[in-house]
Amino acid sequence: MIFRRFGLLNYQPTWRQMQTFTAARADSAVRVEDEIWLLQHPPVFTQGQAGKPEHLLLDIGIPVVKIDRGGQITYHGPGQLVAYLLLDLRRRDIKIRELVRRMEQVLIDLLAEYDIAAERIAGAPGVYVAGAKIAALGLRVKNGCTFHGLSLNVDMDLAPYRAINPCGYQGMAVTQMKDLCGEIDLTTVGEKLLAHLAIQLETELENEHG
Repeated sequence: MIFRRFGLLNYQPTWRQMQTFTAARADSAVRVEDEIWLLQHPPVFTQGQAGKPEHLLLDIGIPVVKIDRGGQITYHGPGQLVAYLLLDLRRRDIKIRELVRRMEQVLIDLLAEYDIAAERIAGAPGVYVAGAKIAALGLRVKNGCTFHGLSLNVDMDLAPYRAINPCGYQGMAVTQMKDLCGEIDLTTVGEKLLAHLAIQLETELENEHG
């Protein structure tokens, strides 16, 4: 598996690159290694395939991109870590529900390192702290391969969340690591996130920069 660390990347071209990568590996006669991309995005709302426009409550000047993952509307912005999982599920012998469970466990275990007690909520994918959402999940599977992934609120401006029903839930509170454990280093959290992903995906963490 290849772990790529990027900086701040615009959402739309990154999404198109994920689509291109996934389509190309289906057509390739040679083995294409799985990849995980770690990055951040400038402010953007993304609306999933089943997303309902009424979950955007206010136009605050942030672009809305309609995309091909599951789920409703969410927010990405600087200070939020995003990990995109470009995985061949058949090769890894993982079902999608099991992958979602492992992704949630990655986040729960990472947050535990910072003495943050995070949990799942039945029927609401993602990870929560005292009922407030701290991490979101959204995937697309095509030809047995995944793209999109997870996002973790670390040290960001949470105000844009007030313009949406996060992930389609009216009145859902959101939180972030900085508000729960004080000053925090984004780079360190990113490396811990990759390390926990490597554990859950039963692979070695390698150094590869985008």
